[in-house]
Amino acid sequence: MEKLGGKHAPRGHAIALFCIALLGIGFVGDNLWRFSSRISSFDPFSQLPTTMQRAVGLGLTDNNKLNTKIKADHMTPTKYFNATFADLEAPHLEWEEMPSAPVPRLDGAAIQIKNLFYVFAGYGTIDYVHSHVDIYNFSDNTWCDRFNMPEEMANSHLGMATDGRYVYAVTGQYGPQCRGPTARCFVLDTQTKKWHDLPSLPAPRYAPATQLWRGRLHVMGGSKENRHTPGLDHWSLAVKDGRPLEKEWRTEIPIPRGGPHRSCVVAKDQLFVIGGQEGDFMAKPGSPIFKCSRRHEVVYGDVYMLDDGKKWKELPPMLKPNSHIEFSWVVVNDSIIVVGGTTEKHPVTKRMILVGEVFRFHLNTMKWSVVGRMPYRMKTTLAGFWNGWLYFTSGQRDRGPHDPSPRKVVGSMWRTKLRF
Repeated sequence: MEKLGGKHAPRGHAIALFCIALLGIGFVGDNLWRFSSRISSFDPFSQLPTTMQRAVGLGLTDNNKLNTKIKADHMTPTKYFNATFADLEAPHLEWEEMPSAPVPRLDGAAIQIKNLFYVFAGYGTIDYVHSHVDIYNFSDNTWCDRFNMPEEMANSHLGMATDGRYVYAVTGQYGPQCRGPTARCFVLDTQTKKWHDLPSLPAPRYAPATQLWRGRLHVMGGSKENRHTPGLDHWSLAVKDGRPLEKEWRTEIPIPRGGPHRSCVVAKDQLFVIGGQEGDFMAKPGSPIFKCSRRHEVVYGDVYMLDDGKKWKELPPMLKPNSHIEFSWVVVNDSIIVVGGTTEKHPVTKRMILVGEVFRFHLNTMKWSVVGRMPYRMKTTLAGFWNGWLYFTSGQRDRGPHDPSPRKVVGSMWRTKLRF
């Protein structure tokens, strides 16, 4: 038996090895099929941020700005974005630096009346806010005057509009860091530099869209009292020559999408609301100084028009999501110009990305285009237009050409000649 077994053992061993080999080939083939299926179903474009998808669709990016690497061991896509991937191609503009504002400002407000540019409030630093108005004269390019605001008036995140003499200032944040809002409203007579009270809003808001349209002061959206929750409310108040014609604000049709930091423009007797965001920094719970704490934000480029005051009409969105642009716009002939802002956060680092483009919305065609690039990216710019010159001043600028994240609060003033 031992001889018999010994004589036939090699043959049995070979059969066993053959079976194992067949099983191995089947296993490898099955996994190769699965691997190839997963590769073919992976669509890197569909997983890009909205900004990048829109830019790719418009042909406004180059291949060197995005590299996608697939780790074959776990099949997990890992993306490496150039920090400037959100920048759009833009024509060249020649900029001239003008006299800087007397103080740096972030989240300030601005109103232009003829050749005078009134710049209000704002953060000097996160721990210090301004309570005065600086005036720039476009005719001789000088900062020519300064006067105080009411002590009870908000210091940042204001809503503001003008009828050409009177400036209506509504709600906003009172104090530094992320302190609470006030519902107090005021009106300034720019000829006498005297302030008067307006009826308080039904509820305080941060950075609501505000504009004077057809004899009524409209206030809509913004953030609610906790600074983060988007508000959809829309109120209006009849005003004339700096005086309220009603004792209370009237409830109007809610805005389709809430949130702060959007442009609100009247052009060709139509009311437009452009860009903005949902969410914002909040006060850290229990902080005695209301220290700002980061929260989730969604930046969008939505554009709405109030059609005869009865319903909102959605228009083509901006070329990329954009926020912090409440005073970053001017109307030039048949166009709305928007300067700078912030867009979606970097998908990997999650850092804020500032905007450096100058956008144009053509009111006749309802189309957006990029008409130039700023000297550097900046948010909460304060924009004006005089004698063919586009001006902007103040805000928070980027860290450099290759780093679009925010750094220094500045008061610099620039201008460029616009030719349409």
